[in-house]
Amino acid sequence: MSTFEALDGLRIGCVQYLNSRPLICGLDGVQLAHPRVLAQALRAGELDAALVPVFELLRAPEEYVAVNGVAIASDGPVYSVYVAHERPLAQLRGVLGDPASLTSIHLFQVLAKGALGLDLPLMEAQPGREPASDEGRLWIGNQAIAQRLQHASGMSFWDLGEAWTAWTGLPFVYAVWVLRRGLPDVPGVADAFRMLARAGMARIPEIAAGELEFGSALALEYLSRHIRFELGSNELAGLNRFRVELVRRGFLPASQTPLEFA
Repeated sequence: MSTFEALDGLRIGCVQYLNSRPLICGLDGVQLAHPRVLAQALRAGELDAALVPVFELLRAPEEYVAVNGVAIASDGPVYSVYVAHERPLAQLRGVLGDPASLTSIHLFQVLAKGALGLDLPLMEAQPGREPASDEGRLWIGNQAIAQRLQHASGMSFWDLGEAWTAWTGLPFVYAVWVLRRGLPDVPGVADAFRMLARAGMARIPEIAAGELEFGSALALEYLSRHIRFELGSNELAGLNRFRVELVRRGFLPASQTPLEFA
């Protein structure tokens, strides 16, 4: 039996990025996958709980209960969600979308129109196809960090977390723990995820010290400065604002179903 007994026996999924490690540190048997894959698995009933893009929760709030108090969020530059571009954004004819993304592709479209007043079409990225000089590319997660390190010069990065906060004055929430309705002991499961998060946040220096791909210094700065793991009143306000913007732009139908948190 684990330290977090309420999670034993549950089929749990989590994004396979550096930013999620403090939220699953010490938890065994977690299925790691890209955000879109996790959302599909949760929707299909193949997972009981998953750290998924908030778009999945907003898409069908009647199907889920979200864990209050825990999130992957930012309040300013997020570093790992951005559009890489050579020409100024106003000169781009479109942006190639990250196929792993679910929330960020909608965040990009909301910000392009709302914050910049630009009509930047989102185009599907093809494997092996590099963006032309008049195309941007949306990157998220570990791939985004790797691209920043590889193209530190000669490329501009439109940080979507920074753009959202500059536009709205609010944090942005990228992912939350989502539980399928009908699970036994939902309050106990939610409490266990909160305890897991508190324990993992205390181990961020340890997690960063063991980071081999990006180095310990970058990992510590990223997890300590760019990523926020709390879901408080400001983050909830940012989440609700995102829901409003998605409805306004036709990405979601108007819904009277409130988000439910445990």
